[in-house]
Amino acid sequence: MKVGVLGLGSYIPEKVVTNHDLEKFLDTSDEWIRTRTGIVERRIANENEATSDLASIAAKRALEDANLKPEDIDLIIVGTNSPDMLYPATACLVQEKIGASGKCAAFDLQAGCPGFIYATVVGSQFVKSGAYKHVLVIGAEVITRMMDPTDRGTYVLFGDGAGAVVLGEVEDNRGIVDFELYADGSIAEHLTLPAGGSRKPFSEEVLKERSYFTKMNGGEVFKFSVREISRISKKLLDKTGTKLEDIDWFIPHQANLRIIQAGAEKLGIPMEKVVVTIDKFGNSSAASIPVSLDTIRKEGKLKRGDLVLMVSFGAGMTSGAILMRW
Repeated sequence: MKVGVLGLGSYIPEKVVTNHDLEKFLDTSDEWIRTRTGIVERRIANENEATSDLASIAAKRALEDANLKPEDIDLIIVGTNSPDMLYPATACLVQEKIGASGKCAAFDLQAGCPGFIYATVVGSQFVKSGAYKHVLVIGAEVITRMMDPTDRGTYVLFGDGAGAVVLGEVEDNRGIVDFELYADGSIAEHLTLPAGGSRKPFSEEVLKERSYFTKMNGGEVFKFSVREISRISKKLLDKTGTKLEDIDWFIPHQANLRIIQAGAEKLGIPMEKVVVTIDKFGNSSAASIPVSLDTIRKEGKLKRGDLVLMVSFGAGMTSGAILMRW
């Protein structure tokens, strides 16, 4: 059985925050941000919007695209690093918001920025095994609330958004070809949100340290990301016997334009095949891959039969790649 995308949808918040907006309260400039990240603007969720709200809109659009009803879904998986709450799972809140309460299983998957890749792999295996017919996979984030607005090293990078796919059986000439997942917990300290869990519950010390915001070793994250774009992509291509020139679209995680360019160069893929959306949306973490996929679909660039390589990397440190025939 071949498993592939039956429906695709995304949602980007309406609020636009430009680099010039950030100049008003951060020690930064439009030139500094553009030069170092490639970001021009990003979308930020409104105060009344949480991750489940963005996820639900993307999910409804994916269901409509698949011509399916909420009750047709057997499982919902939400890949996120910014859940509405520590518990219950954001997937359960999404289930209620899309009108599928009590009709399917639902859980969250936390794997850093590759959360959507990991969730898609997990969901596809449920379909491939015959356990479920339709799985709704969502990558969604209101990640900007996890960033310190006084830290120009992290705050300028991120944006909010959500993307969703409905997975199911497809014809033999399309769908997921194969995947590759990876993690190295020995370097987990390079990208963390230290407080709020059992290791460091909220306290006066946490407030003083501002450890309820993301902490990142930018240099180490950069090196890991560039290495993983090339390494895990090559491993998957070798595994499937796929030539690099056969790839129609390369969709990397939108972390930083310099990472994308360096990774593509190391891999040997021309930039005209590389999907770049970070200039408009910033780094939307687990949402960046499905949002980018839907963006080129909406622009009419993604054609049936195109061979798509998606790769992501992030906290954990983790990485993941999926090769898919659209």
